[in-house]
Amino acid sequence: MNWTDERVEMLKKLWAEGLSASQIAAQLGGVSRNAVIGKVHRLKLSSRGRATASPARQKKSAATGGGGGARRQRSGSRPVTASVGATALKVQFEEDAVAYQHLRPVENVVVPISRNLKLVQLTEHTCKWPNGDPLSEDFSFCGNDAGESSPYCTYHSRLAYQPASERRRNR
Repeated sequence: MNWTDERVEMLKKLWAEGLSASQIAAQLGGVSRNAVIGKVHRLKLSSRGRATASPARQKKSAATGGGGGARRQRSGSRPVTASVGATALKVQFEEDAVAYQHLRPVENVVVPISRNLKLVQLTEHTCKWPNGDPLSEDFSFCGNDAGESSPYCTYHSRLAYQPASERRRNR
């Protein structure tokens, strides 16, 4: 991808408007987020916060005593001043802990009785969920009926394929 004069001007305009590198890359098309970041760096465009504040918001923060770098408080947080690096006193926020309750739908969970099949007994339609240590003599596979599009039975598919949101929550 070549950086034409028009694309560079569009990059500068979008950067000044406060769009993220990902958003700029999407609008320009045919360029990655990292390419946008690299070009911004080479052009020595002014660094900015995550998003630029609107003039009305800047006036409001100036009137309340917050500088251009003041952050908006979230509910349940309080400002804490701390000396951070080479900056004078920088406002940081210490958030109160909030407990989240995740409700899962109640379903009848039926753990299948394994058929304990050996590797040579497996077919395209049997569950290939491993049972035990592969190096031991009593190692086997579940062997229950598997769906046409899955190597596992319904129960083991739920274990193997968790929704992405649930995986992120467990980290």
